[in-house]
Amino acid sequence: MKPKTKVIHAGIFGDKYTGSVTVPIYQTSTYKQEAVGKTKGYDYSRTANPTRHALEVLINELEFGKGGFAFGSGMAAISSVLMLLNSGDHIVITDDVYGGTFRVIDKVFKRLGLSASFVDTSDLAKTEAAITDQTRAIYLETPTNPLLKITDIQKTAELAHKHGLLLIVDNTFATPYWQHPLQLGADIVLHSATKYIGGHSDVVAGLVAVNSEELAERVGFIQNSVGAVPGPQDAWLLIRGVKTLALRMEQIESNARKIASFLDAHPKVERVYYPGLKNHPGHELAARQADGFGGMISFDVGSSEAADRLLARTKYFTLAESLGAVESLISVPAKMTHASIPKPRRDKLGITDGLIRISVGIEDGDDLVADLKQAIED
Repeated sequence: MKPKTKVIHAGIFGDKYTGSVTVPIYQTSTYKQEAVGKTKGYDYSRTANPTRHALEVLINELEFGKGGFAFGSGMAAISSVLMLLNSGDHIVITDDVYGGTFRVIDKVFKRLGLSASFVDTSDLAKTEAAITDQTRAIYLETPTNPLLKITDIQKTAELAHKHGLLLIVDNTFATPYWQHPLQLGADIVLHSATKYIGGHSDVVAGLVAVNSEELAERVGFIQNSVGAVPGPQDAWLLIRGVKTLALRMEQIESNARKIASFLDAHPKVERVYYPGLKNHPGHELAARQADGFGGMISFDVGSSEAADRLLARTKYFTLAESLGAVESLISVPAKMTHASIPKPRRDKLGITDGLIRISVGIEDGDDLVADLKQAIED
């Protein structure tokens, strides 16, 4: 099945009881039992719900997994996966990581006994050097948020498995339309489904897929025990969103290439971060391990003042948190999505006050370029 067909026909199609072509929203918390312990597969919606189940089958098939799981947010998915680890364990994680991921590890899981080393995982030698006797997992973002660094998933998987470690990959930026970490050797793939999978700025959710039945059993136990699950309507919105994922991602990438080329040539832009540009250090690797470069672009205009001036002048780029929607969004990571990271660390990573991140939407690409042009130029 080709990717464009798969996003329409993967998972559970329609409803066998009524002939509905869409999965129904099962808005229920509990289910009638035929006898004590005898059910039709469902007893309580924290444990399982038919609409959520359809979503979980869908993400599992899209990611070529052995089990899929839905959560109430991307952070709920990340936190639940981290709960596979124990107090005293150590994790190696991408340094240029989403601020919420950094925060939950640094402020919550560290307090519970999990230690972490944040390293540039695009450098395999640095990743290996960070592994200790207590390390139990490597956690990647690729592309990273917000500097769009690329890590070799297959080589990192080989390294992880050589040391008996799990490899966890946040695939939010690439989506299961462009990149398949489990096929490259990862053990767990996760998404903030709020972003591209939902695609319409109308739902908050997270998704996970795993590569083994053993991991599926463990993640499923945590999901049921902690209960950070989405409601059936949110699950239904994600199923609907997936059906247009292929069309949205292709239009978004077409626009992103056009915008990145414009920014890269503009004299008032100091640096552009987009793996689709040939001058990006991870360009060739991104082309090998994924089928597309995505729709996230970061660029540095040199100062906080210049960034504020640009943001105040855009017409089609909405100043907002989040990403991955049909409308184009713009933000300053240092003051918004990555504000929880201490400034000295942000400066070291290159997340400056003049760094702007855009999430390219499906508007006309020429309009988006024109909007940025008038916003940059006085």
